[in-house]
Amino acid sequence: MKLIKLDAIDSTNEFLKGISTQQDLENFTVVTAENQTNGKGQMGAVWNSEVGKNLIMSVLVKDCLEDINTIFNLNIAIAMAVIATLKKNTIPDLSIKWPNDILSANKKIGGILIENSIKSDGTILSVVGLGLNVNQTNFEGLPKASSLAVIAGHEFDKEMLLFEIVANIEKNIAESKYNLNSLREQFINSLFKKDIPMPFTNQKEERFMGIIQGISPIGRLQVLLADDSVAEFDIKEIQMLY
Repeated sequence: MKLIKLDAIDSTNEFLKGISTQQDLENFTVVTAENQTNGKGQMGAVWNSEVGKNLIMSVLVKDCLEDINTIFNLNIAIAMAVIATLKKNTIPDLSIKWPNDILSANKKIGGILIENSIKSDGTILSVVGLGLNVNQTNFEGLPKASSLAVIAGHEFDKEMLLFEIVANIEKNIAESKYNLNSLREQFINSLFKKDIPMPFTNQKEERFMGIIQGISPIGRLQVLLADDSVAEFDIKEIQMLY
């Protein structure tokens, strides 16, 4: 594993995407930064992090996805790699708030952003961004956020977490090629508020009740509605109110 450490950068994802177009990087090359000035979340959301306190990383993943319809399989492998690492470090009540937020109880402790590009030969190159709140303890104005240090009551070695996460990513990607159903089942069983009636809002800001059932083959959220029908939603088409 090649590790590139930066003091500060606008975005580790953008940096890794940039250098991957200029040179043939080895699979699972990792970029980390102590400070990220323009971190990105899903659909253009901003990811803010206190300098030096958290794990900010991007991983290059090659030769994993066969075609565009399998993109969410990588999301599953990454999310379960993070969950496995945090379980090993005794972080309790872990779940995934679809599609890519990592929670402990009802507090967000991390987020995943995967950006894919299709090369001229048809292969898919993926840059996996992960922000994990590790040793930050001040979350003023962020009532739904927390960190490993707050939850566990002690600080963590960020680099040790990084190596554990990447090892689990490699393991899960290898496993996904012959045992994807097991990872997929783990992901579905880890969904935040699965099988519990919850209020939601849609793009028209209409509120409704629903029960999360699972995900479709391409990663859309499946929700049981009041009329006993199951609707599927894409990213940003639905928001859970909790």
